[in-house]
Amino acid sequence: MKENLKGNLFIICTAALFIISVYVVFFYTPVEKVMGVVQKIFYFHLSSAFTAFLSFFMAFVYSILYLYKKDTKWDIYAASCVEIGIVFTTLVLISGSLWARPIWNTWWTWDPRLTTALILWFIYVAYLILRISLEQESKKAAFSAVMAIIGFVDVPIVFMSARMLRTIHPVIIKSDSINMESSMIFTLLISMLAFFSMWILLFRLRTRMLFLDKRINKLENQLAEE
Repeated sequence: MKENLKGNLFIICTAALFIISVYVVFFYTPVEKVMGVVQKIFYFHLSSAFTAFLSFFMAFVYSILYLYKKDTKWDIYAASCVEIGIVFTTLVLISGSLWARPIWNTWWTWDPRLTTALILWFIYVAYLILRISLEQESKKAAFSAVMAIIGFVDVPIVFMSARMLRTIHPVIIKSDSINMESSMIFTLLISMLAFFSMWILLFRLRTRMLFLDKRINKLENQLAEE
């Protein structure tokens, strides 16, 4: 009962954070002088990227823990993170295209940042395909863990691509400065907090579903044997 109440309160808090985020993006933060109102996509675009990177980093950590401890709970945690990461990477690609069309006059260009982000999406989609194609649980978990660890190598490549390679993708946050006004920084932080809260909510829901699915499969196998 208490757990359900906490879960409902967390859902309400997450929804409230998103409402606040949308308000500050469209009504509090000033319109950017060069790009105009379309620049407001940036707050959701960067927050989605932050959440995707967080997902793949946690999948990386959980996969290492699985290989070390051989406990299936870490495999479930890693799989949940990858699924969530793919959703947010998809949002990154879509929001980036919507932002690029009026600014670059094209939906897509093979820019280093865009290309490496698309490769990242394909890597983790392949991770899910691998999980579907393998039936033996131990082999599925081990192979998936290795792929999640190797796939994470592309995350810092995506992050650094716009800094180390010739690119038209803007670099807002630099090592020594942030090219934004204080109100824009505040709005970005609110948006990132809302997305982080959403990540926690999705992670809790998805892991619960996977644990229940595992328990159901175990009971079905026991009934089949009997």
